[in-house]
Amino acid sequence: MRHVVLFHSVYGLRPAVRAAADRLRAAGHQVSTPDLYGVPATDTVEEGFALLDKIGQDVLLDRARAALRDLPPETALGGFSMGAGVAGALLAERPAAAGLLLLHGTGGAPEAVSPGLPVQLHLADPDPYDAPDEVDEWQQAMTDAGADLTVFSYPGVGHLFTDPDLAEYSPDATAAVWPRVLAFLAAG
Repeated sequence: MRHVVLFHSVYGLRPAVRAAADRLRAAGHQVSTPDLYGVPATDTVEEGFALLDKIGQDVLLDRARAALRDLPPETALGGFSMGAGVAGALLAERPAAAGLLLLHGTGGAPEAVSPGLPVQLHLADPDPYDAPDEVDEWQQAMTDAGADLTVFSYPGVGHLFTDPDLAEYSPDATAAVWPRVLAFLAAG
C-alpha cells in the first residue's frame, strides 16, 4: 500500500480524477485528490487555461504544497496533464517520494531526481502538448539523472484519453493504463 497524491489537469478536479483515485483505493492505496482551483471543474480546455491564468501558477503550487503538508514524505506524486507538471515541480521538495506517476504529460526536472526514483509516464503518441523531440530530451535527461523511467505511449489517441467525459477518450488505451499504474505502485 502506498500514499498517492493525484493532481488534476487544467480542467480542474473532474470525475475522471476521482474515479482514478477510487480505482487506486480499491487496490489498497491511500489517495488524495486535492482541488487546486477551489471551484468547479471547467468544461473546456480554454476555460481551464483562463482559470489557471486567473489563479496563477504560484498560488496553484502553494495549494499543492499545502495538500502534501500532512502526507508522508514517501508519498508517490502523480498527476494528469498539468497535474503531472505540478507533481514534477514538487519533486525537488519531496526527495523521499516513492515515485512519480505522470499521466498525459511530462514533469520533473532531472536535478530533482534521486537515483533510482521510479517514474512512469503515459502519453498520447503524438501528444499536442508534448512534442516528440521534447519528450525524447526529457526522457534522456531523466534517465541520465538516475530515474528508473518507464514510458508508455499510446498511438492515435487524444491528450486526456483516460477521461471518459471528453471526446478524446479511448477505452482501449485506458484499459491498458490502469494495470500498468497498479503494477508501478505495487512495486518496491
